[in-house]
Amino acid sequence: MNLYAESSAVLAWLLDEPESAAVRDLLGNATVVASELTLIECDRALLRGAALGHLKEADAAERHAHLASTAAHWHLFRLTPDVVTRARQRFPAEPIRTLDAVHLASALAARSAIPGLEILSLDDRIRRAGAQLGFAVQPA
Repeated sequence: MNLYAESSAVLAWLLDEPESAAVRDLLGNATVVASELTLIECDRALLRGAALGHLKEADAAERHAHLASTAAHWHLFRLTPDVVTRARQRFPAEPIRTLDAVHLASALAARSAIPGLEILSLDDRIRRAGAQLGFAVQPA
């Protein structure tokens, strides 16, 4: 299975939220593709959690290290001019938020290189838009 890992799913896994077991299983049994945006959003969430006192600094640092070591095995898609251009265009499930548009554009770019790519997301907007773009969406 080839999966585009969107931030909501990766954060659920990192923060050990209720959906983390399903996400962990999917990530562990797939070739994983992610946008640089996924890593940015996850790192920002960890920093924000520590700054607001929701996470201890040591816990945030440990989770950051876990993300970095895991993501070292992922295929990272850069925020290229083509991705930016596509993100600025209409999507079937408008309205689409800005960062969601970047994720969807990244997934489309990745799918052109990796046939059968599916989207791993827990965000209903991404899941709906991804399905309308012809992606299988995980968790099913």
